[in-house]
Amino acid sequence: MSLSTGVAAAAPGARDRLRGHLAMLVFSALVAGSFSLGVMAANHIAPSALNAVRFAIAAVIVGTAALATTGLPRSAFRAPWRYVLLGGTFATYFVLMFEGLKTAAPVSASAVFTLTPVMAAAAGYVLLRQITTPRIAAGLAVGALGALWVIFRADWQAVMQFRIGPGEAIYFWGCVAHAIYTPMVRKLNRGEPAVVFTFGMLVAGGVLVTLWGWSDIMATRWSELPPIVWITIGYVSIFASATTFVLLQYASLRLPSSKVMAYTYLTPTWVIALEFLLGHGVPPVMVLGGVGLTVVALLILLKDEG
Repeated sequence: MSLSTGVAAAAPGARDRLRGHLAMLVFSALVAGSFSLGVMAANHIAPSALNAVRFAIAAVIVGTAALATTGLPRSAFRAPWRYVLLGGTFATYFVLMFEGLKTAAPVSASAVFTLTPVMAAAAGYVLLRQITTPRIAAGLAVGALGALWVIFRADWQAVMQFRIGPGEAIYFWGCVAHAIYTPMVRKLNRGEPAVVFTFGMLVAGGVLVTLWGWSDIMATRWSELPPIVWITIGYVSIFASATTFVLLQYASLRLPSSKVMAYTYLTPTWVIALEFLLGHGVPPVMVLGGVGLTVVALLILLKDEG
C-alpha cells in the first residue's frame, strides 16, 4: 500500500496535492446538483428515510468498488468506532440539510453553505493543529466574497435584507458537522485506502440513520413517491454520496482542511451553470464578477506555500 493512501503521508508531494485539488473540483460540481434536486424533493419524503436509502445504495457501490480494487482487508476494520464517529457526523449533515431545505430558500441555504470553509479551518486547527496562513486566510475571504456575490446576484439590497429562518438555522448545524468531518478523516485514518475507509463510514452512517429514522422509514409510502424523489435518491446516492465521499476522503488526506473546504465556494457557480444548461437563463453580467473572484481565490489556494 502506498503511503499516499493514508495519513502516513504527512507531507504529500506536489502531484498528490494536485490530485487532491482535482478531486475537490469534481466534488464541488457534483454537490451543486444535490441543492437543485434537494429543494424539489425535500417536502415529499422524511430526510431520515431518504438518507437511509442513499447511504445503503452508496455503501453497495463503494463496497463493490473496494472489492474490485484494493479489497476489504480485515485490518481495515480495526477500531470500528472511527467509522461510527465519521458516519454519524456525515449522516448528521445530510439529514439536517434535507430538513433545512424544507423551508429554507435555495439562496439562503447556499449562503449558509459558504460558511463551511471557515469552520473547517477552525476545526482543522483544533483537531490537527493545521495553521491557516495569511495567504490561505486571504483566499478564504476572497472566495467567500465571490460566492456571496454570486448567491445574491450582485444585489446589495438582497444582502442587506438577508434573514436567518428556521430552515437556515437547522442547515447551519449540518454545515458545522460537515466542517468537522473533513479534519476528522485525516485524524482517524490509519493508512486505509480512501475507498475502503469510505465504505466503513457509509455502512456505519447507514446503520445510524436507519435506527434514528426507523419510524419515518416504515411510515413512508414508497410506491406513491413522485418521480423527483427517486431521481434525487439516485443522484445523491451515486454522485453526491458514493462518488463525493471518496473524493472528499481522498482530498482530505492530501490537503489541509481549509483548502479542501474552500472548493465549496465554487458550488454556487456550478449551480448557475446547471441552471443555464437546464434552460433557466444566464445570470446578469455583474454576477460574473463573483465567479471571477472565486477563480482568484482558488488560484491563491492552489499556490504552494514555498
